[in-house]
Amino acid sequence: MPQKTSAESPFQPPLELLRLWMDYGGWYDRSKCAWKYILDSQLVAAMAPPSGGRAVICNRTQARFHLVNITTPEDSQLTRIFESIMMPKLQEFDNEIKPMSRSLARATIGLYRNVTERFLPTPDKSHYLFNLRDVAKVIQGTLQAERQYFDTSKSMIRLWTHECMRVFADRFLKDSADDIGKFIEAMSQVMRDHFEGAEWAEVMEDIDDERYGPIFCSFMSETTEILPYEEVADYSQLKQCCEDKLEDYNLEPKLINMNLVLFKDAIRHICRIHRILMMPRGNAMLVGVGGSGRQSLARLASHIAGIGVFVIEITKQYRLIEWRDDMKRLFEITGVSNTPTAFLFNDTQLKEQAFLEDINNILSSGEIPSLYGKDELPAIYDGVRKRAADAESGGTAEELWAFFVDSIRSNLHVILAMSPVGSAFHTRCRFYPGLINSTTIDWFHRWPADALTAVGSAFLDNLTLDSDDTRAKISSVFSVIHLSAQDFSDKMLQQLKRHNYITPTHFLELSKGYRVILTEKRTELGNGRDKLANGLAKLVEARDGVEVMSVELEKKKVVCAQSQKDCENLLVEIVSERRVADEQRKQVEGDSERIGKEEIECKAIADDAEAELNVALPALQKAMAEVEKLDKSAISEIKAYKSPPKQVETVLAAVMILFGNKTDWTTAKKVLGEANFLQSIKGYDKDNVSATIMKKIKGYVSHADFKPEAVGAVSKAAGALCTWVHAIYIYASVAKEVAPKRARLKGAQESLAVKQASLQKAQEELAEVTAKVNRLKQKYDDSVGEKNRLRAEADQMELLLDRADKLVKGLAGENERWRASIGQLQNEIGRSLGDALVAAAFLSYAGPFDTQYRSNLVGGWLSAVREQQLPSTENFTFASFCALPTDVRQWNIQGLPADNFSTENGAISVRCSRWPLMIDPQNQANKWVRKMEESQLHIVDLKSKDMLRKIENGIVYGLPVLLQDVLEELDPALEPVLAKALIKVGNREVLRLGDKELDYNKDFKLYITTKLANPHYTPEVSTKTTIINFAVKQQGLEAQLLGIVVQKEQPTLERQKADLTLRVAAGKQKLVDLEDEILRLLSEAEGSLLENETLVDTLQQSKLTSDEVTRQLNEAEETEIKIDAKREEFRPAAIRSSIAYFVLDDMGRVDPMYQFSLDAYVDLFNQSMDKSRTSPKNITGTERCRQINVAHTLSVYQYTCRGLFERDKLLFALQLCLRIMTSENKVPKQEFDFLCYGGAGIERADQRPNPCPEWIDAGAWDNITALDSIPACMGIASAFEQGQRDWRAWFTSSEPEETPLPGDWENKVTEMQRICIIRALRLDRVLFCASRFVRLNLGPQFADPPPFDLRAIFQSSNHRTPLIFVLSPGVDPTAQVKSLANDLSTNVDICALGQGQAPVAMSLMNLGLRSGSWVFLANCHLMLSWMPELEKRIAEYCAMTEDMPHAPHCDFRLWLSASPSPKFPIAILQRGIKMTTEPPRGLRANMLKLYNLVGEEQFGRCQQRLKYQRLLFSLCWFHALLLERRKFKSLGFNVPYEFNESDYSICHDLVIVFLDEYPDETPFDAMRYLIAEANYGGRVTDAMDRRLVNVYITQLFCEQAISPQTEFNLAPQLSDSPYIIPNDADLASAKLAIKTFPQLDNALAFGQHANADIASQIEDSSTLLDTIVSLQPKVIDAGGESKEQKILRICHLMQEEVPPSFDAAAVRRGMGPRADPEPMKTVLYQEVDRYNILLLTLHQTLKASELGVQGLVIVTPELEEIIEAVLEFKVPRAWSTCYPSLKPLTPWMRDLVCRISALQKWINEALPRCFWLPGFTYPTGFLTAVLQTSARKNGIAIDSLSWEFPIINTPATSIAQYAKDGSYCHGLFLEGARWDLDNSCLTEPIPMELCCSMPVIHFKPVDNKKKSIKGIYSCPLYLYPLRTGSRERPSFVISCEVRCGAQGSEYWTCRGTAMLLSTMH
Repeated sequence: MPQKTSAESPFQPPLELLRLWMDYGGWYDRSKCAWKYILDSQLVAAMAPPSGGRAVICNRTQARFHLVNITTPEDSQLTRIFESIMMPKLQEFDNEIKPMSRSLARATIGLYRNVTERFLPTPDKSHYLFNLRDVAKVIQGTLQAERQYFDTSKSMIRLWTHECMRVFADRFLKDSADDIGKFIEAMSQVMRDHFEGAEWAEVMEDIDDERYGPIFCSFMSETTEILPYEEVADYSQLKQCCEDKLEDYNLEPKLINMNLVLFKDAIRHICRIHRILMMPRGNAMLVGVGGSGRQSLARLASHIAGIGVFVIEITKQYRLIEWRDDMKRLFEITGVSNTPTAFLFNDTQLKEQAFLEDINNILSSGEIPSLYGKDELPAIYDGVRKRAADAESGGTAEELWAFFVDSIRSNLHVILAMSPVGSAFHTRCRFYPGLINSTTIDWFHRWPADALTAVGSAFLDNLTLDSDDTRAKISSVFSVIHLSAQDFSDKMLQQLKRHNYITPTHFLELSKGYRVILTEKRTELGNGRDKLANGLAKLVEARDGVEVMSVELEKKKVVCAQSQKDCENLLVEIVSERRVADEQRKQVEGDSERIGKEEIECKAIADDAEAELNVALPALQKAMAEVEKLDKSAISEIKAYKSPPKQVETVLAAVMILFGNKTDWTTAKKVLGEANFLQSIKGYDKDNVSATIMKKIKGYVSHADFKPEAVGAVSKAAGALCTWVHAIYIYASVAKEVAPKRARLKGAQESLAVKQASLQKAQEELAEVTAKVNRLKQKYDDSVGEKNRLRAEADQMELLLDRADKLVKGLAGENERWRASIGQLQNEIGRSLGDALVAAAFLSYAGPFDTQYRSNLVGGWLSAVREQQLPSTENFTFASFCALPTDVRQWNIQGLPADNFSTENGAISVRCSRWPLMIDPQNQANKWVRKMEESQLHIVDLKSKDMLRKIENGIVYGLPVLLQDVLEELDPALEPVLAKALIKVGNREVLRLGDKELDYNKDFKLYITTKLANPHYTPEVSTKTTIINFAVKQQGLEAQLLGIVVQKEQPTLERQKADLTLRVAAGKQKLVDLEDEILRLLSEAEGSLLENETLVDTLQQSKLTSDEVTRQLNEAEETEIKIDAKREEFRPAAIRSSIAYFVLDDMGRVDPMYQFSLDAYVDLFNQSMDKSRTSPKNITGTERCRQINVAHTLSVYQYTCRGLFERDKLLFALQLCLRIMTSENKVPKQEFDFLCYGGAGIERADQRPNPCPEWIDAGAWDNITALDSIPACMGIASAFEQGQRDWRAWFTSSEPEETPLPGDWENKVTEMQRICIIRALRLDRVLFCASRFVRLNLGPQFADPPPFDLRAIFQSSNHRTPLIFVLSPGVDPTAQVKSLANDLSTNVDICALGQGQAPVAMSLMNLGLRSGSWVFLANCHLMLSWMPELEKRIAEYCAMTEDMPHAPHCDFRLWLSASPSPKFPIAILQRGIKMTTEPPRGLRANMLKLYNLVGEEQFGRCQQRLKYQRLLFSLCWFHALLLERRKFKSLGFNVPYEFNESDYSICHDLVIVFLDEYPDETPFDAMRYLIAEANYGGRVTDAMDRRLVNVYITQLFCEQAISPQTEFNLAPQLSDSPYIIPNDADLASAKLAIKTFPQLDNALAFGQHANADIASQIEDSSTLLDTIVSLQPKVIDAGGESKEQKILRICHLMQEEVPPSFDAAAVRRGMGPRADPEPMKTVLYQEVDRYNILLLTLHQTLKASELGVQGLVIVTPELEEIIEAVLEFKVPRAWSTCYPSLKPLTPWMRDLVCRISALQKWINEALPRCFWLPGFTYPTGFLTAVLQTSARKNGIAIDSLSWEFPIINTPATSIAQYAKDGSYCHGLFLEGARWDLDNSCLTEPIPMELCCSMPVIHFKPVDNKKKSIKGIYSCPLYLYPLRTGSRERPSFVISCEVRCGAQGSEYWTCRGTAMLLSTMH
């Protein structure tokens, strides 16, 4: 609130508003236009003492308050407070701990005091702020102890040390100051003082790392209900616990998996964060660079603590409204739902500063003011009402709100993840104290070497390596690689000003990448080796088999002959045996036929008997089925009858009869009781039933009641037996009838059996004979088969031998080559251990670096690998290791440049695990990606409306996406995509983008490109992407341009080259494919290789094809060598053109509008080649290159110059010249360095004495002695000693660059050495010498920029090329565009951009695109926010082809104008033609420009033709004079006015009107007044400038000017002036006359002395050299003093120099009695008071600066500004309030000492006789006092007094008397003239003398002074060289009238002659 509006303004607006309320009771409501009273309110305010970021509140506000100072409590009070808090808790503990409450409290307070005194906030450690909250946090942490875990005082002390280190030491930085070590020392002392001599080493005796202390946590023991806060005794157990928790976290659904390596530091951070979260109202601030693990570890710690994590989702439109909505949700979770939550907030999410203000409020008070509207509060009250009632809290609105806020504070834990990079963290800590006061800081340091090694080892655990020793070596190299990348990033920032951040994520990528690359490489090489080995084995097997087969073949031929003989003998035996067998067969066949007939008869008898039996069998079977159903229970049922039913009894009687038993019931019952009764029934012999039994049974079965159905109705069992009896009866009856038939059958069968036995014997004998015959036949067949087989085998062997011969001979070359390749591959597998390490490092770290840095990095990494004795390739290159040659050739065909740097970039882009972010200013990466991905590629930019939709499609469907033209900030909505934040949902991988969950396709690719040449990406972006520097390099561009040259000059040659490249690529690919095919066939072959006829034929064909391809390749490569040799003839043209491009590209660092695209440059190069073709005859390549180089270098110069400001055209030409000469080894480095830096850093202790100190100052002599150390210029210092007069004559010459050097130096030096000598002595002439240098080395046309020709520029454009005017003040190109449109009869629509003009501009563009009219959008810099839309529209219509329906009209042109701005879209600048519109430099160019604005018609308007022509010439000269005079700085105009063409146009019309109206007498007075006073004078605000304008107009608008008889000299001070009004001044003649004017203006043309140019020329030369230096890499000064040391040294020296303040009271007491005039005393008192304020400020700020650097006071923004100014040797703004000055710090300090000394002398001695006028802070006050003294002395009115200024030639020290009236004054300087002491008048200055001292001037008051007589010049007196001064403090003091001398006052007016009270030095 108390912040001032600015450094100069004392106002504090918020406090002023509060004061307004307190004074007037309210505020004015501007919306209702009424006063708003605030009633019944009181204001209570609180503030800390002003310091740090806290400003002093103004006294007017402070006076409205009753102030109460709340003092800091004393230590005894604090001890009592904290002891009282601890004592009740410790009473639960053992006796050894109970009394420790006082000791702990006192020790904590003592440590706090020590820390606050010792560790103070410095600019780099602004977070070292401590307060009593920290003491409370230590006590609070100590109170977490439980009795069962802390039973000794030592354990309690260890807990206390742990809490102190967490609260105080976790924020300390690790630097050379070793703050942690100092803190341990302080804590050791406190322990000794308060814990009975406890020693740090003793307490920490078993601690692993004393600098960290013990580890305590509360999540190790999960068995107890309340988790105890205990010390970790076993680190491995803690690590395992954390890893288990991490695994649990990763198993949680909807959470992003975290692949973390929990090394020691990470686990410690988890414990720290968990400790904070478990504290009541614990909040954490985690400070570290992006990628250091802040957020991941915070999430894990929250998970361990059982606390949910709340994170805001940043979108493109996320602003304060969305933020407040998120805060409401957060408060609802914590305050209403009562859910413990950690709010994780990253500083990259800080879209608005108000977010941080709200977080500060949450931390400080738990609420955000005005978050809820009144309508939202009831819902909150209802939500907490029940819990409030349970907690016995009140139910009023205020009480419910308090309960709600208390719930939020209890449940909400804020975790801030902040980055220390840049000044933002420092500023936030200063402006938002709650960030530090209400949080516990945990600083994430750079990972130490041991942590890097540990993490690396963890990633190598599952990797197969030779030994653990190898694993340790690789881990140590990991550490070296990471640290070296950090070092090189720091170096690159210092040298090239390119930012690159190395984060732990890079290291993790290195570790993971190494595993992947090593595994891939091993697999790739191993597979290749195995394939070759397999193929080789097959060949060896084939070769070995040939010998075996030859022997076997001879053996098989012998066996085959024997087999033939055996077959013939066997055939005879077979014939004999077959005859016997045939006779036996006939006999057996007859017997067999007879016996067969008998068999038929037997079968007929059997069938008849069987048929009869079949009648009875079904009944029997049915009966047996029924019997089968019976069981014991059924029989028991029958037995149970004491007196059975009749039917049952009858059945059983029948059954008894069949068994031959009695039929009574008793017998039946007995039989039924037998165990085998049922078995007897089932096995009854039914075939042998006697006739008696049959007879008896017949009586039963024929009975009507003996039916199964009837019996079954009584008893089922009896029914079944009844059925059985029936069946037996039926069967026995049938069997009786069949018995005779059976007997006959039996006899027939017995006879048949005898005959069959006889037949069987005969058949067996026959079978034996037949078998013998068959055996013989089989033996014969086998013999024949064997014979045939042997013969086939022999034939096959002969075939295989033939194949083997073909195979072995055909693959003989492969045999040897494969053997060598196997050995080579095996070696490569071994070397891959180190090569993969360097490759992984390259992939992770090298992307942002350029070629030189990459080379140095790889060299260092290879050295580290070899130091560890890990195998690696001698000449390792990343491109050859990670990219296949076939892939590289394909990339080249797709447009990737062929140089090694581009190949490396291509390999990184394809292989990197993070998305590639390509720095692509020349658009080459963009084109390559488009060509590589082709039709599937989605192209978007951040301004595309459908960007997210296309990215979503890419993610889901696995398509590539190109995000182009990003700036330094990426859309936060892309965060999940960049981070690859994949969530596992079941088996799906999901990416949450905005409110959508997308199924992630692993084929998705994202490429990102930016056109920014040197973007500054934050560590967070570096962590999520792989930044790759794709900026084209000279080698790559040279190759491209060589191709273009050859294509143009030798198209056939280039076509052959292109065809050959494709053929060679295709051929090599075919060779690879053929070899792979051969190896595949060999590997897939089963069994013997020689048996596969198809395989051998295929191998033979592949070999023939391979040989043919190899032959073609050899021929092609020989042809390629010849073509390349021919192409090399054109190499010089490619080298020159690539040099020119990079000079052009460097201009973008000079001004942001100087952007040139490579495509446009290539087009220009093609045009240059076309234009350079002067002779159709065949010429040599060397001569043709010379033609191209001359033409193209000039084209580049002319093309570039039209887009450069005048001040930069010579810079460009000089850079172009120097780079070309450097490439030709014509610029020695020492000489170039001297040109840039001069004699800076020369050691004056050993310097030879200056022989000419009167004209060579110390700086110039430093330059000469430095130049003398350059071999080519050795001896130049002694030349000055020997030829002083000659060198001085050369030094004082007006054009030393054209003047021959003294002695033989003219013939000794080169032009480069000449410019070095000029730079050493005449810095003002460096520009002219540089122009000469360019003229002599490149040609005169390069020293004369081409004139601006809008028509020619238009003709070089097309409808797709915007034409861009880069504006400079005072120039409006609108008239020129209109004029050109009129000349071409084209309509032009003009829109001046501003608020609300975007729709108008867009509609005009659309109309122009359709109709072909021109559109001019002026002042684009006023609508930079709309420029991206314009860029997009231009890109849209430029992408259209001519055949598209809405293609742009071919006559359409888009004209733009804009002032330079770094925010102007680069794409538009690169696509368009740029033109600078600034007044031309020089009188000649300005006059030509003005005359070009006058058309013939306008020129003929005036009737007074002669007068008009001459006055027009005078007017143009007048306008050119006013414009060009500004180059003289303060000698030109006091105020640099922006005169423009409209001023000229109005005056032009005015001249015509006056001449036509007054034909007889020209009204010069009226003309002069209207031109000089009204029109041009309307801009002039300074009286002296107006006087000058009137002098010029008076000289130029006079009778002589229109007199045709005289040659009117426009520059009267210039003898032999070329500036003459031509007598015949028609338009053409006037232009010809103007073209005769010199290009370089003589100062006399302006009425100035030649010295007037020197100051501006020195400034311009310094600017040129500084710019050249800024384009060079910065040289790092190792071992120099640090910034802090330098500040301390300077402040210490200045404090010694600064005089003490005056004792103002003593001065007044001492001056009171003195007789000095009262007005003079008053002046003295005022001066003393003013100087006292300054001196006090100096003493305070110098002391504060010392203390601030040492960290003893807080560095405020004001103090920071002072420190920065002192470092740059500038006077801080805070010290410039007393009096104005332009002096650098050292002269300013000397001047201050002189001023104080002069005042002190006045005070101590007497009123000075001659006053040193520059010593007064307000000289006007002194002069007023002089007037008052004179008026009082002479008794006249002061108003009637004026001044006279007699010049006293007596030195000031020699003046012995006071002036009778007025005062003598000295110390004045004269600028623009010299004072002639002899003649006491103004005269010409000495050459090279810019200022001279004035003699003593008598400021003499006079009464009623008469008007000044002729010959007097009214010379203005100024305080300092800036003649305008400032608004608060004008520089003008008074005008002094001095004698003009031989010249008139107008002469000195044109010279700008003035007196100064101080100079620059």
